[in-house]
Amino acid sequence: MFWAGGEPRETVRHVKSLGVSCGQLGLPGDMDLAQAAAQAWKTALAEERFTLVTVFSAYRGESYADIPTVQKTVGFIPRDTRAEREARTIEASNFTAALGVASLATHIGFVPHDRQDPEYQAVRDMVRRVCDHCVARGQTFALETGQEPAATLGQFIADVDRPNLRINFDPANMILYGTGDPIEALEMVKSQVISVHCKDGDWPAGGAGALGLERPLGQGAVGMERFIAKLKQIGYTNALTIEREAHGEEQRRDILAAIELLRRLR
Repeated sequence: MFWAGGEPRETVRHVKSLGVSCGQLGLPGDMDLAQAAAQAWKTALAEERFTLVTVFSAYRGESYADIPTVQKTVGFIPRDTRAEREARTIEASNFTAALGVASLATHIGFVPHDRQDPEYQAVRDMVRRVCDHCVARGQTFALETGQEPAATLGQFIADVDRPNLRINFDPANMILYGTGDPIEALEMVKSQVISVHCKDGDWPAGGAGALGLERPLGQGAVGMERFIAKLKQIGYTNALTIEREAHGEEQRRDILAAIELLRRLR
């Protein structure tokens, strides 16, 4: 998992230097998604023979500082930014199509538990519109796990009722947000999982509203041996995408170690 924003060819070469040939590309919320930007990325990816399995859309104003902040700022749930973010997601879908990538993903935020809640219904209808735009471009639209229990996410997907709505499963997020055991959650939503993050973390240790702590792969509470074994059991054969939310040399070191761990477990 890596982010656009820098020069495309240099960015791709940096990622390839880790020893990988595919990944997910994140689009910062303030990135220009004009045709020229899409063409530059398409050219760089082709010349470097690098495959994007998913494009991930982020939005201006999002913050993951703690759970209350996530609730107020992330995804489609905040009412004041909903229209702007719907338009941005459509732009992201068009950008993704220009790259020839068949999957767009995002965090939509904390889905309300009450299906009769007007906010639940408004977001459901918004996701339907996004899915309809994506399917016309041959794309799936994937929701990332973690900010609600698997049962709530599964019910929401059923209510949206679009065949191209899928899941990007992040086991660490289930732990970081305290929403459930990731292996049990994976069993519950296995039929909708189209992509995964290999990320690790510890359960929240602070007071109410605190997030857990992300950890290098294999050093947190996910149990990567269990996770990879479960992926094999459910028949998952798509990419294993490493996400490490660190920076600089620490991130590079942890990603290299994660690659070796996944090669062994795979």
